[in-house]
Order: sequence, then C-alpha cells, then structure tokens
Amino acid sequence: MKTPVKRPPVPHHHTTTPLRRSDIPAAGPARRAPGTGSVLGAILDHGPVARSTVARLTGLSPAAVTGHVGQLLARGLVREGVETAGPKGLGRPHIPVEIDTGRYLVAGAHVAVAHSTVSLMDLRGRIVAEDRQPHAVGARGPYATVPGGSPRGLATGPALLRDLADRLPRLVDAHAAGRTVLALGFATGHRVDPAAGVVVEHPHLGWRDVPVREILESATGLPVHVDSHSRALARAEQLFGETSTRASTVLLFVGAVVDAAFASSGSLHLGPRSGAGSVAHLPLGSGGSGGAEPCWCGRTGCLQSEVSERAMVRRAAEQGLIVGSFTELLDGALAGDERALGLFRRRALLVGRAAALLLDMFDPEVLVVVEPGAGRLPECLADLRAEVARRSWVCDDPERAVVPSSFTGSVLATAGGAVALGALYTDPLGPWPALPAVS
Repeated sequence: MKTPVKRPPVPHHHTTTPLRRSDIPAAGPARRAPGTGSVLGAILDHGPVARSTVARLTGLSPAAVTGHVGQLLARGLVREGVETAGPKGLGRPHIPVEIDTGRYLVAGAHVAVAHSTVSLMDLRGRIVAEDRQPHAVGARGPYATVPGGSPRGLATGPALLRDLADRLPRLVDAHAAGRTVLALGFATGHRVDPAAGVVVEHPHLGWRDVPVREILESATGLPVHVDSHSRALARAEQLFGETSTRASTVLLFVGAVVDAAFASSGSLHLGPRSGAGSVAHLPLGSGGSGGAEPCWCGRTGCLQSEVSERAMVRRAAEQGLIVGSFTELLDGALAGDERALGLFRRRALLVGRAAALLLDMFDPEVLVVVEPGAGRLPECLADLRAEVARRSWVCDDPERAVVPSSFTGSVLATAGGAVALGALYTDPLGPWPALPAVS
C-alpha cells in the first residue's frame, strides 16, 4: 500500500496571507531556451534566411531570435552569409544565416540481420560516406540468446559493436575532410530503449538487453545516441524529408525486420516498455497463396513472416527462381524479371493490407512505407495504394496519404546518423563535448 503524499492545504481564494519565502519550492534544474531548437529547424528548412524571417516562422520575437542565433553561431552550427539588401535596394540590408556544414559531422551505425552499415552525415542530413559489411563470423557475445533461424555464425553483442567502432576511424580519415564528428547515432530493429541506450530485444540477432551506448561510448570516445531504425527514419523524414510527417505520421519499415513508428504533433511515441511500433506479428494470413511460413513466434500468417526478405527469397525458390540474396531478387525485379516482379507485387498487396490497418488505427496525416518495391518499382507503389483504397475506412486519398521513403537507396546509412542529428536538432545547446560552451 502506497503511503499517502501529504500536501499543504490550499488557501481559500479570499485569503490575503502573503507568500513566505519558505513556502517557495526550491528551483529545479535550469531549462534551456526552448526556442533554440525551433530557430535551428527554421534555418534548416529555409536557410539562407534572414533573422526577421525566422522570427515570423517561429513566432518568437526578433530579439529572442537574435539571441538564439548568436548561441548557434557561437557553437558553429550555423554561419552567416553575404549581406543582402531588399528588392531593388529598398529595405534594410540583412545578413542571412544557414546551417554550417563545413565544421561538423555525425556518425551513424545501423545493424541489420545480415550486415552492418557505418556512415558519416553532415548537419543537413546528407550522406558523406558509408561502409556496409556483412557480419563477421565469430563467437557470439555474452548477451546473445539466439532463437532458431538466426544467421549462422553471426558475431553478436560486444564483438559486433566493437567491429563497428573499429571501422569508424577509417571512414573519418578518408572522408571527414577536417570536420569534427559530434556524436555517433546507432539504430537497429525491434525493441530499443533510447533513454537507457539498450537494445531490449532483437530476436533475429539473438540480442537481449545489450548495453549499446555503454559499449560504443567506451570504444569510440564519442557521445552515443541509440534508437530503433523506424523511429530514426521517421525523425529523418521530419527533419529532411517529407514535410507532411511533422503533423502526424506512421512509418512502416519492411525489410529483414518489420516494424513501425508513430508520431503525433511532431513527437514520436515510445511506449512505457519501448515497444511502440512492434507490428511484426500483426496477423494478416498468407494472402490466399498457401504455404505460409511459420514465424519464429510459433504462429503462421504474421506480417513479418509473410513479407520479410527471408520470406521473399523462400517464395522465389518455390517458384524455381533461385537467388543468392534478397538484393539479387530485387535486382531481378528492377531488370524486368516477371517472376521477381510478381513476388514484389504480392508483397505490396500484403504491405497495403497492413498499411490500411495502421491508417485506420491512427488516422495520420501521412504513412511512409520504407520498402524497396514501393520506393523503386512504380507498379508496387500503385498496388499498395490500391489495396489501401480497398481496405481502409478512413483514408480517402491514398495518393497523398501513402508515400515511399524519402531515403530510398540510403535508408540504413540514414537511420544511424538520423538518431544523432535528431538529438542535436532537439537540443542544440545540450552537452555536446565537441562544441564550444555557450552561456
């Protein structure tokens, strides 16, 4: 039984007893100026842009914007451009400001089921360099609890993370061009706790409660930010991609892992157990095609077991189309192979079925589908939208409401870096060791 909290009596509205100093609660931690992030975001969207325009965009006073811009200049996150005058020489000259991409980068790391990607990204979200490697074969780390069906010989846990850390300096030496790396963002699928910096559970890798932040900070000396790849890509859309995602969005990620992210009023929903977006076991059935592959959860007809990369390769083999990897299957579809294209179109219908459910459940402004068929094969995107139109009760315009990823072709390289950039744009005055301190 909880002990009742004793609260001081509330005085009647007609009391005239003055407030005593002892009645005033102690001040909490000082809050950083909430407008600095909005000013940085406005400069990202519209730069080079005048301070007066930033004031109109953010609703802040010109004096407040001047103060925030001064702090951002002091940190080296923005820079001033060449002074310009108003139209035909009218109006007061102004000095526009823009994101400074010449001083700093962020690093990203993404761990997929079969490979990992290390990347460098500038402050406008552009990929500077990336390095994708298959997972090394070796002993599993002490955090691995591998279920059946995981990649054989996969080096997991600390061993894989240390390999990521070892690859980063080579990428920086080759491509940073003198720019300083501010932080490392890490992303992967399934359940990730960003506050703790822990991968709670990734059944395909056999990871459970892996302290990613602790391991990578020790190995790299950089601040490390950790999140799921779905939330990272949703944040990347808000910052650098589809602007309609800023109101509300659902992002559906379909790859070797299938999961999702949900955002409202620009804020991503995490859930008390870091489980928001766990749609892998959404029951969809086999689409009437038979031969449903059992999911690792023990059931059949789960969304992930029907549309994952592994399921696609298996179905290709059943049709006599032997491919060495999902990438090879995708290349075949892009080259016009009818059997490969048919598999992707079937996948689009099943993803459309899931998309319709998510649209009806959340009624977002937009649903972003991160899936190579939707991003690179027009027939697949059309099939997906048509399935949404048939099945959704609330979506009356799939052409507008269902869009492919803005980062098709660089999804995994974007995901890791977006974790770090999301943290930077949320709190640009925060404790970033590589940045100059500001008052």
